[in-house]
Amino acid sequence: MDYINAFWIGGLICALIQILMDRTKLMPGRIMVLLVCSGAVLGALGIYEPFQKFAGAGASVPLLGFGNVLWKGVREAIDKDGFMGIFMGGFTASAVGISGALILGYLASLIFNPKMKS
Repeated sequence: MDYINAFWIGGLICALIQILMDRTKLMPGRIMVLLVCSGAVLGALGIYEPFQKFAGAGASVPLLGFGNVLWKGVREAIDKDGFMGIFMGGFTASAVGISGALILGYLASLIFNPKMKS
């Protein structure tokens, strides 16, 4: 049942974002920022954690999940380091994911030899 919940919740999130992209004039970058900020706000309100427990990877993989990871990192760093945790927490919580994306993206560019669009 976990796989089914992850599949339909992740699909629903993607479908809603696709509708938002098709029906509004928002640029994709702004929609991405909206998703990350929404995940952080929902995490701060305590709504995202139960939602993520129900949906599993369907809620943790999209950009909403990234915003929640940033929020959790900031919250833990504030508890540990005080005010300076505001500036350090998001970086330490997301460093592995961001590093992995950069390294794997670079390796893929070496293997597949991408070209600029003309």
